[in-house]
Amino acid sequence: MFDPAPGPRLFALPPGVDFPAALVNGLRERMAGQPPEAMARVELIVNTSRMARRVKALFDEGPACLLPRVRLLTALGDPVALADLPEPVSGLRRRLELTELVSKLLDQQPDLAPRTALFDLADSLATLMDEMQDEGVSPERIASLDVSDESGHWQRALSFLNIVQRYFEAGDDSPDETALRRLALDRLLESWESDPPEHPVILAGSTGSRGSTNRLMRAISRLPQGAVVLPGYDFDQPAQVWSGLTDALSGEDHPQFRFARLMHDLGVAPDDIARWTDEAAPAPDRNRLISLALRPAPVTDQWRREGPQLPDLVQTTEGVTLVEAPAPRDEALAIALRLRQAAEDGQTAALITPDRMLTRQVTAALDRWDILPDDSAGTPLQLTPPGRFLRHVAALAQRDLTAEALLTLLKHPLTHSAGGRNDHLLATRELELHIRRKGWPFPTAERIVAWGEARDLGTWADWVARCFCQPPRYGTRPLAEWLDDHLARAEAIAQGAQTGTSELWQAAAGRKMHQTVETLRREAEHGTDLDARDYADLFSAVIGRGELRETDAPHPGILIWGTLEARVMGADLLILAGLTEGSWPELPGADPWLNRRMRHDAGLLLPERRIGLSAHDFQQAAGAREVWLTRALKSNDAETVPSRWLNRLMNLMTGLPDQQGPEALEAMRGRGALWLDRARAIEAPVTAPPAPRPSPAPPVEARPRRLSVTEIKHLIRDPFHVYAKRVLRLSALNPLQRAPDALLRGILSHAVLERFVKDTVADPSQLSPEALTRLAAEVIGDPQTVPWPVTRHLWQARMGKIADWFVRTEQARQAEAAPRHFEVKGRGELPSLGFVLTGQADRIDIDERGNAHLYDYKTGKAPSANEQKYFDKQLLLEAAMVENGAFADLAPRHTERARFVSIGSPPKEVPAPLDEMPAAQVWAEFEQLIQRWFEPDRGYTARAALLRENDRAEYDHLSRFGEWDVIDEPTREDLS
Repeated sequence: MFDPAPGPRLFALPPGVDFPAALVNGLRERMAGQPPEAMARVELIVNTSRMARRVKALFDEGPACLLPRVRLLTALGDPVALADLPEPVSGLRRRLELTELVSKLLDQQPDLAPRTALFDLADSLATLMDEMQDEGVSPERIASLDVSDESGHWQRALSFLNIVQRYFEAGDDSPDETALRRLALDRLLESWESDPPEHPVILAGSTGSRGSTNRLMRAISRLPQGAVVLPGYDFDQPAQVWSGLTDALSGEDHPQFRFARLMHDLGVAPDDIARWTDEAAPAPDRNRLISLALRPAPVTDQWRREGPQLPDLVQTTEGVTLVEAPAPRDEALAIALRLRQAAEDGQTAALITPDRMLTRQVTAALDRWDILPDDSAGTPLQLTPPGRFLRHVAALAQRDLTAEALLTLLKHPLTHSAGGRNDHLLATRELELHIRRKGWPFPTAERIVAWGEARDLGTWADWVARCFCQPPRYGTRPLAEWLDDHLARAEAIAQGAQTGTSELWQAAAGRKMHQTVETLRREAEHGTDLDARDYADLFSAVIGRGELRETDAPHPGILIWGTLEARVMGADLLILAGLTEGSWPELPGADPWLNRRMRHDAGLLLPERRIGLSAHDFQQAAGAREVWLTRALKSNDAETVPSRWLNRLMNLMTGLPDQQGPEALEAMRGRGALWLDRARAIEAPVTAPPAPRPSPAPPVEARPRRLSVTEIKHLIRDPFHVYAKRVLRLSALNPLQRAPDALLRGILSHAVLERFVKDTVADPSQLSPEALTRLAAEVIGDPQTVPWPVTRHLWQARMGKIADWFVRTEQARQAEAAPRHFEVKGRGELPSLGFVLTGQADRIDIDERGNAHLYDYKTGKAPSANEQKYFDKQLLLEAAMVENGAFADLAPRHTERARFVSIGSPPKEVPAPLDEMPAAQVWAEFEQLIQRWFEPDRGYTARAALLRENDRAEYDHLSRFGEWDVIDEPTREDLS
């Protein structure tokens, strides 16, 4: 195939060329005239499975011929030559073994790191081991690094690095997958030294970023019939730039750095790189522009010298569209619209981005047109239904069962999936309503079983109690025990209360998850003892390493690729999305072991390696015939920074007015703005007139004939509240996960004060702050009543703060009158209107003259005298009810005084203005008020007289407040 050459044989293809297609065409050209079996002797080594599939597909398109032997970089070893080596240790087993070793080290030196970082440390150590083996760096070289100028952190990190020593000392006895590949490569290169292959060996599509790959490329390039074909080689880059790309510390992030290092190692000059085919790049002038834009920072002064030599940039960038979207959602929708257009036109379009959140948004947007893209990455296994289900089940062992956790799992589509799903959902609905109504923040087995027996759902309730209401597991246990219990519990929840086979391990996601957990089960004996939280973290991390490819038939022409797959090319349109700093390129992850200089000294890869690879992928894809460059100007309400490559390109074009750079940039933005306008148009809501301020007027016979004293405030301040609650009979559902709110605190505070006053009446010696504090601890400190430990302490502390004040003022209250009635209910009638006023007085004391003293406890701020006169008439109405005989078994005909006892901060007593508004006047005004509400033309106006404009009313959403304002005139609506 190749003529003899004195030196290494390197070929390349420029950016933008369809690399697999050009590779196959070059092979066919070189094999022209050869016998048919000659192609079968060609050994073609490619870097990815997708590249291998594309190459085979291109050969299948014809003309008919024998296929070359297509192999992957990760499977080079000869099975016969490697038969004496043991099976490689899986990456999962190695990480579990490291978890055990790291755990022991943390037990000996707990100040090194928190235990919550256990699996993360093991995973990062395993990754470092793989890199050391791939790059041929021994632990001794790491240990010999000079850390005299480093902080103590690096010295302590070496204690962790000593852990990996044992695996290198083990040699070939228990190699992991990376070590086995290194051994296979060593044996392959040794065999080539003594007996080089005579058949063609071609390595294509790799940049040589890894040490082992670089070794293989150098070896193949020197074989008698060996060749390396480089993707995205910059033929426009001057020699002086190539010569400067030798130091990794300064050039690692350049897209052509790996090629420069390969040529330096082989002693090859840039001009010695031959083109694999004569196929020209789709946009050669654009390649020149991008090559100049991506020059290393120290030589960007070349922009001034070489920039004026560029051609007209309007024509150069004619196939480039720049989308600068206001937000990621707009970016995703614009991309989806363009992909939809490509599907309609029969184009092949590929979205290339490392931003998985963006790809999910684009996929969701395409779903409205029933377009399922072919996503090469698939879905992370932990985000599939079985993954979410198993993670929820694992969390049950960490803490007491909460209402939220219970309902989350009961409503999961895999729960109770063996049969009777409809009955299960009906029972779940009834249980949820009961939990909300009763306010169970932590449902117990006893409560659930009792509820089920009362509703003839005993079997189902027993299943719920058995599977969900297990106490949390404290302490450490072996990983295998955790896994067995976890899976048994998950299968029981998935099966449900009936016999049969659940859907947990069914469908593609279930089968893939079952393979993953069975692999973990096989390797679990190599793990360490873990507590519940560590186990849940480890399980989530393990399943998070898997991916599920969609089995549904995706659209053949709409593709989603990672940045590495940009080298596969073959699409009519490439959309390079998420071009913001931190997204593309991704920021290098924090290395807990070695800093940048230490990595360089040890011969390991620098953090900038990933940036350089991303830069090469960008340069390769940006040379395609039609390209979109997209980014979001804001993310999470914060300004984003454009990707360094996009930023350089825009700066270069802005600085070339003679080549019409600014005009070309505006044209690129204009093409993108067109699609953004379409995205906004498709998202534009249907215009609708705003709702007016409501004032519904129902028929008189439908209006409430019974209200409580606390509801009169709503009747005055927000009549719409009374309309919604009493006429429409609407009430909000209680929250699922009850919080320690003001209502519960008020109920408990009332209970404490009521019991305390009763005790002091029976035994005056109990009238002391100490007795009040003890009683508060007994009532509020009950875990069944207040299941939140922090809240219990906080509320008890608040009661302790007001104890002295309450005892002192209580002595004065009891000196005025004797406590007689507590939580007494009253009923006052307006016979002429057929109306009943109900109320419940917290406390009524009777003095020596038989007069009543009313008290109402408030945990918050008590209403002022003016508020009571005009709006909050609760206490005044209760005083009037006393004088009207509304409280049964109460003899007094006069209310001496009425007071709010506020136990807030600061505590104080607020009297009701009975001297200004006697009980008789209050009752007369109340009767007049109710009479007016029975006028047919009177409407229940929303937010009629709230205290503050920003006060929240319970039914604001129903009245559509916000579409109207409080200054708007109410619109009466006759509902008769």
